Amino acid sequence: MKQNELEHHAKILIVDDEAQITRVLRTALSTQGYSLQVAANGVLGMEAVHAWKPDLVITDVSMPEMNGVELCREIRAVSDVPIIVLSVRNQEAMKIEALDAGADDYVTKPFSIQELQARVRAQLRRKYAAAETQQQVMSLGDFVIDIPQHRVAVRGQDVHLTPKQFDLLVCLAQHPGQVLTHRALLHAVWGTNADQPEYLRVNIGQLRKKIELSDEPAYIVTEPWIGYRFRPTGNDDA
Repeated sequence: MKQNELEHHAKILIVDDEAQITRVLRTALSTQGYSLQVAANGVLGMEAVHAWKPDLVITDVSMPEMNGVELCREIRAVSDVPIIVLSVRNQEAMKIEALDAGADDYVTKPFSIQELQARVRAQLRRKYAAAETQQQVMSLGDFVIDIPQHRVAVRGQDVHLTPKQFDLLVCLAQHPGQVLTHRALLHAVWGTNADQPEYLRVNIGQLRKKIELSDEPAYIVTEPWIGYRFRPTGNDDA
């Protein structure tokens, strides 16, 4: 089965205790041909992860018995399935916790169905193209990154990066379109004891100067108070 066919036959688990939300999600996603299961809380959601082995999980962050942050941690202990979390605008702290716990992306309520469907498609594309994005030479959108040679080309032009800038770009490129928190990037590039966010801010600024076309970032987009999202084509459909 080809990659696009796999995406359209994907199994999606919805974990949410709000019946109205689950009805909306069922309707929106069933029209795309996905197989769906619904769990009313994190405990039941974790049981479904083990029994059904979904291709993608959509979970609310605020739920009884086991919230979405705890569910992300439990899932990450046994699976690398993509996880999209749903939150409301005043749940910034829980949203960050969920991303640090292993979630791949988030959608803020109220959300448009089109945005949710696009984020689901993006996560499924990345799931089935994971082997390609982890290879030693990555070709993503406007970028070619040769990891063994420490070489980067952007729009066909070689770009010279410092070792830390290169490591930072590789980390971002290995998770295209996903939100990476400040903590996750600091730990990945500077080590688990890193606690100096200015290192990250300075290196992101220097990296942008070398790869962006203008002062308005298109490739490395800031998610306020959370982290950064890498878009290899410079648009939302990375």
